[in-house]
Amino acid sequence: MKNQPLQLLGKTIPTGRKTIINLETARLHTHNKIEVPVIVQRGKEPGPVLLLLGGIHGNEINGVEIIRELISKKYNKPTSGTIICIPALNVFGFLNQTREFPDGKDLNRMFPGTQNGSMASLFAWNLMNNILPAADYIVDFHTGGTNRFNSSQIRISKEHPELFELANIFKPRFIVLAPDREKSFRQAATKLGKKILLFEGGKSLDIHNRITQRGVNGVLRLMDHLGMRDYSEEIAEMPKIDPIFIRESTWIRARHGGMFRFQVKDGAKVEKGDIIGSISDPYGEFERAVKIPESGYIIGLNHAPIVYQGDALIHLGKV
Repeated sequence: MKNQPLQLLGKTIPTGRKTIINLETARLHTHNKIEVPVIVQRGKEPGPVLLLLGGIHGNEINGVEIIRELISKKYNKPTSGTIICIPALNVFGFLNQTREFPDGKDLNRMFPGTQNGSMASLFAWNLMNNILPAADYIVDFHTGGTNRFNSSQIRISKEHPELFELANIFKPRFIVLAPDREKSFRQAATKLGKKILLFEGGKSLDIHNRITQRGVNGVLRLMDHLGMRDYSEEIAEMPKIDPIFIRESTWIRARHGGMFRFQVKDGAKVEKGDIIGSISDPYGEFERAVKIPESGYIIGLNHAPIVYQGDALIHLGKV
């Protein structure tokens, strides 16, 4: 089968080469262009197109780091097919170390976007119409929100069970059933028939080596499975992981406000009644234990040292 020409942003991308193109979508109020680098690496042989996307939320740095490492080590160079890397999609948020766009919008709630909407909506439209049509498979890298550390997990919807095989090949710590969020990139890409895995790991404004390595390893396993490059030797050296399948999850919330100390690691298995931390006032007048109401796994953990009553403390996954 002949390797077909690939057109992106009006340019023909040749086979067997690395090409960097710029996704131009908006200008600052100073009239300066904002360009998002799109790194395209094509193999000489035909094969699928894999899109690796990071930084939809500008402060979720660990996803940017995973893709950066893949590029730095030339893992994104396939023998068959094409790898498209966009390490920092929301370059506005990345520059300002914020989650949102300059217009205050959450980009991941603006898809599929429109040409006549807000800046974030226009940005979403450009990605959907200029990049996404070329992709067959997508890995969308995210982290937990402020102070919320997520154990490495792939989130898939129960409406698309065919993604379970790909998630199991990626081998995160957990595979989590989670519905598509309304107007999210995952929902919009799925509606176009794209096979998309949403990776969660780490927390905002943080680079965590364990999470980075699991993300990199997952991409190598996926590329090997799709026949894009032989990584069997690298995979043989990776830790053996059997992902834990989480069918539902819930947040355990603080019954008191105060100083929060946790004594459990993300990913740990916990039993009903286990004490995983405590909340106290700053004056030594009271201290209350935080107990697990039912057995499960810690798939997310609040690292904030100070919490208010009702704040989410532990994301508990149930098998």
